[in-house]
Amino acid sequence: MSQLQRIAIAPSQFQQGQILLTKEQQHYLGRVLRLREGDRFIAMDGKGKWWLAQLAGEQAQVLESLLVETELPVSITLMVALPKGNGFDEVVRCCTELGVTCIAPVLSDRTLLDPSPQKLERWRRIAAEAAEQSERSFVPTILEPVAFNTGLSLVIGHLSFANSQQYICEARAEFPHLKHCLQHKGQMTSDKGQETIVIATGPEGGWTTQEIENAIASGFQPVSLGRRILRAVTAPVVALSLITASCEV
Repeated sequence: MSQLQRIAIAPSQFQQGQILLTKEQQHYLGRVLRLREGDRFIAMDGKGKWWLAQLAGEQAQVLESLLVETELPVSITLMVALPKGNGFDEVVRCCTELGVTCIAPVLSDRTLLDPSPQKLERWRRIAAEAAEQSERSFVPTILEPVAFNTGLSLVIGHLSFANSQQYICEARAEFPHLKHCLQHKGQMTSDKGQETIVIATGPEGGWTTQEIENAIASGFQPVSLGRRILRAVTAPVVALSLITASCEV
């Protein structure tokens, strides 16, 4: 199975044991991947379902459902102050590979980027491609960019504080290291449901004092990612790596 090509499909494309392929998917399978009639590939709906499928013209015949266990035992929401340029593209790609569940881009007081609606579509496409490449069962949700304080309200509004951890990364202060704050992996799951971790990383220049205070008031614990000053595109990857190392089975 590991050598078979994978493509992401919309759940609505799966109908009565068939996968209705779009023109773009037909082109990708036939012209790019060079698959022929009868060749097999893996289809994933980004919602946790995988199928072994066989190419049959403009559609594919589903041969069997596949059980894939590549997801982390925790749900991770990453709040990222948008970096300048196209740096967020790489954040989305790397953090998808590392197992993030949801990425919430936010506009902080020091954010330099004013993203266009086309950017959101691009980020979601990058997440889908990275999920295919890394054999994820789920494609991460990419939320629309909002102001930082609005993002705090939206994320916290969906949390169960009895089963969640919230951290905000800050470089220029004497805060404990994230690795020392994360609960032991044996405690990362609960009978009350899947554990949720929210981690926020800042922009070029860091969070403002007011932003840190607002996060603390919303239940976030300030943490450090080490003694060095990390770039805005590096910090999310380091944070996700630390969380993954703590909870990966």
